Amino acid sequence: MSSHKLSQSYSSFISQLSSISIPSNIQEVLADPRWTKAMVDEMAALEKNNTWDLVSLPRGKKTVGCKWVFTIKHRADGTIERYKARLVAKGYTQSYGVDYQEMFALVAKLNTVRILLSLAANQDWPLLQFDVKNAFLHGEILEEIYMDSPPGMTDSIGMKVCKLKKALYGLKQSPRVWFGCFTKSMKVFGYRASNSDHTLFFKRRKRRIIALIIYVDDMIVTGKDQDEISSLQQYLASEFEMKQLETSNIFWVLK
Repeated sequence: MSSHKLSQSYSSFISQLSSISIPSNIQEVLADPRWTKAMVDEMAALEKNNTWDLVSLPRGKKTVGCKWVFTIKHRADGTIERYKARLVAKGYTQSYGVDYQEMFALVAKLNTVRILLSLAANQDWPLLQFDVKNAFLHGEILEEIYMDSPPGMTDSIGMKVCKLKKALYGLKQSPRVWFGCFTKSMKVFGYRASNSDHTLFFKRRKRRIIALIIYVDDMIVTGKDQDEISSLQQYLASEFEMKQLETSNIFWVLK
């Protein structure tokens, strides 16, 4: 395969993708301190967020399985930003009406994203992109869900199971719960959702408009009022753990 028609940065990025293999089982993870640290960091975040209580499984109840998903986050130039581990619930083992009721796909409409970017370009509005760390963990679930202990962590918790309190990644209701939490926060700050695309939020102030569109846990903010954008950024940072990304990283628009 030739890469002579690719830019230097993109060619470097492509070559980095295959330079390090993703572990396929927990034994490979425990043998590599870089992946072990990523797994420990994820567990620390889950514990800090009070994601579950360790309990004995009640009689007549069944558990939802879970697994580790590993990936490597790259920078735009192809260098490795960090090793990432995420504990994911096996939502396909859930039963409708028992441990989940409704689902919602938190995906912005592509046409809405294009229109918003076009407005920002033509009106010379600032364009910011943010990422919410562990977004789904901000939503509290109402259903009674028990999950198996995380692989590789059984020695520390014995025969206990995890009674979930927060919407862990992989659960069928997690996107809906997170979106409900985010929508409530936006409304408290004076924003309202668009009727044509519920992932688009906007606010008018002194004949100036500010818009935010969210795609799962990524969001784009733009508008004519720089002071309001700064206020929104500070508010979101106080509500959620946020990370500001470079504008050049707005890649999911093309999905």
